[in-house]
Amino acid sequence: MDDTKKENLLKRAIGKLYGGIDMKWWEVIVFAVATAALTAVFLILPVFRDTSFERMGVTFEAWIFFAVIIMANCRKPLESAAKTFVFFLVSQPLIYLFQVPFSDMGWRLFGYYKTWFIWTLLTIPMAYIGWYIRKKNWLSLLILLPVLFMLTSDYTGAFQTAVKHFPRLTVTAFFCLGQVLLYLYAFTDGLPKKIIGFFLPLAAVITMLVMRPAVSINSTMFLPDDPQLSESAEILTAEHLPAKVDIVSIDDGCLVHIEAEHYGSFDFTVKDGAEEYHYTATVYEDESGHSQVNIERK
Repeated sequence: MDDTKKENLLKRAIGKLYGGIDMKWWEVIVFAVATAALTAVFLILPVFRDTSFERMGVTFEAWIFFAVIIMANCRKPLESAAKTFVFFLVSQPLIYLFQVPFSDMGWRLFGYYKTWFIWTLLTIPMAYIGWYIRKKNWLSLLILLPVLFMLTSDYTGAFQTAVKHFPRLTVTAFFCLGQVLLYLYAFTDGLPKKIIGFFLPLAAVITMLVMRPAVSINSTMFLPDDPQLSESAEILTAEHLPAKVDIVSIDDGCLVHIEAEHYGSFDFTVKDGAEEYHYTATVYEDESGHSQVNIERK
């Protein structure tokens, strides 16, 4: 097969994926259930732990891929918003539901769904606006730029991890880079748009890598001993700690949010009336090169 035939075949395949599928409502539902089930498998089975596949249940890159397919195969922006919203409304809670029988946390897993529910609501305006990438003009590129920046950040970070801990996150690195190239091919016309779409996010990410702290932790997790707290509970910390700790929710066990920019350990206290609960949080790098947080009761 000569180069011209290969290019035409690629063009037809991409045209079919992004605009050639008559995605009916029942197909959106089936798509949501199938991706949720696959994600749950990656999260449940130990063989996928600390791999690119487990990230499907943690990070956005796979869900960007799914959302763009739905948006590109809708005829109107309102249809894009509605179908993308329903896709996430079905898929995200199902991921947690499928995990409940296999997790020590049980139903408390749904404490993590609150963040995903906010993102699910945000898919309505994002998918409405995102539909216009089909126009393949400068507006399309402008709409694409935040997505390209996010994916560029993901693939550069994944390549860094792959170099340090090969072959970890190699699949993530090429998957995210592939999405960047695919979207530029499918939704922009003309070489200038493609060059800007590739190098502008890359320049921004490189600049951030040079300027950002060595460690960047932004984690939400349950306290290990499930203290029974009231709504008036608060976090007490000493001044000048290398991290910030906030209570996110206390509905079904205390869910706290930790931000840190340095490795090491620090103490914090949860005060609830006359009761005080003392903890030590440790920020460290695991064998996969990921920054992690561990909390222990003192």
